[in-house]
Amino acid sequence: MSSRQTTSLPGGYREVLRVAFPLILSMGTFTIMQFCDRIFLAHYSGVSIQAALPAGVLSFTLICFFHALAGYAGTFVAQYHGAGDPEGCVRATAQGLWLSLFSWPLILLLIPAGFWMMRISGHSADVLREEYRFFWILMVGGVVVPLGTAVGGYFIGQGRTRINALSCMLGCILNIALDYAWIFGHWGFPRLGITGAALATCISGCVPPGIQLALFLREPVTRRLGWRSALALRWSLMRRMIRYGAPSGGHLLVDVGSFTLFVLMTGRLEPVAFAASNIGFSINSVAFTPLIAVSIAASIVVGQHQGRGDGASAARAGWNALRIGWVYMFCIGLSFVLFPSGYYMLFKSADAGYTLQQLVTVGRPMMWMMAGWGLFDAINIVLSGALKGAGDTRFVMIYMLLFGWLIWIPGEWIIFAHHLGILMAWAWLTLYVIILSAGFWWRWRSGRWKKINLLEREVPLVPTRTGAEGLAVSD
Repeated sequence: MSSRQTTSLPGGYREVLRVAFPLILSMGTFTIMQFCDRIFLAHYSGVSIQAALPAGVLSFTLICFFHALAGYAGTFVAQYHGAGDPEGCVRATAQGLWLSLFSWPLILLLIPAGFWMMRISGHSADVLREEYRFFWILMVGGVVVPLGTAVGGYFIGQGRTRINALSCMLGCILNIALDYAWIFGHWGFPRLGITGAALATCISGCVPPGIQLALFLREPVTRRLGWRSALALRWSLMRRMIRYGAPSGGHLLVDVGSFTLFVLMTGRLEPVAFAASNIGFSINSVAFTPLIAVSIAASIVVGQHQGRGDGASAARAGWNALRIGWVYMFCIGLSFVLFPSGYYMLFKSADAGYTLQQLVTVGRPMMWMMAGWGLFDAINIVLSGALKGAGDTRFVMIYMLLFGWLIWIPGEWIIFAHHLGILMAWAWLTLYVIILSAGFWWRWRSGRWKKINLLEREVPLVPTRTGAEGLAVSD
């Protein structure tokens, strides 16, 4: 079979890239937004850049369960779309919107827990003050995170990813402008520092869900159903969404939570090691964002083919998404090896108590390790997304829980307790990523996920192929 035929097959490179490319653009805008946040804060204050990563990661940790639970509506949309049920797509999205609104009071109730976690982390008083400011504002505005994934899932689940990309671009442009104005006090605004960065994030974060919600309500199928019927609570569908979405949220909570604990543990290190590690993770989060887009694309395309009852095409989509992820990670990893000083130069604060050379000396081996684990982490990120698209959320959650909290975190605790240094901690993290990838590879290769009936159909659909316009065509 020629490479051209392979590319055009259902689940081939062309189909995956058609969904992934606009997502990469939208995630790229998020990357640019994060990058500008960190650059602005680094030039504003060395304390602010040290505080932004732990506080930002902690806020997302406490929100991420609700983010993934509400966002799992997009997987239902993908499968309903594959099954040719547009009304099911609307009703699934509505349940995601309700779950987002229900989550807001719970997010607010978690603010004291976040303050407590930051207090026991051992960070210096000046860093802790900045963390408090950044954290509580992000939590108060945290409802936009699950709301955005819920309504965005309606368009992404159908493969209409350009809408998500354009709305995210507008939000990114607003965020950069507000950051510049509010962090430094330009254009007549007061100089707010890290508080300005947090406010800019929350306000600009309302733009993508606001645009997509307006478009969702104007959809022909939504208007045909009527808003009252389209947006109604449907408990049977919501229970099914919680059944599969809660493990998806649990997986993200376990994954992000273990990473957050690791970041908080580094707060007891000497300033240069703490800064080098935080900057390294900032670079990592920015560089890996397009890989998240490929993972979402894998989830959507796999979900669509599972909805059509076509497990073979779903499997092909997962493997092809992984190969796309590998190509990207090879290129970005090469830049880590060749230009580590350039990355650290961007984040070096003028008022830091260490030189750029000291920072690079500690950080260069971290960049090498990031380059090394990148290809393995591509397996973890892309194939876990593909498994969730098929509905195999329980395995993903349990596997991450066992390896993250019973192997990785205890090992890191021993390293920090015995003062073995930040490089040993990063080396253990690298080994953990490599070991973790073996389980996701095995699970996807086994094909057990093909037996999951997410939509609870009594009779499986006849497998279908994808026509020229991306529509299901019976064989």
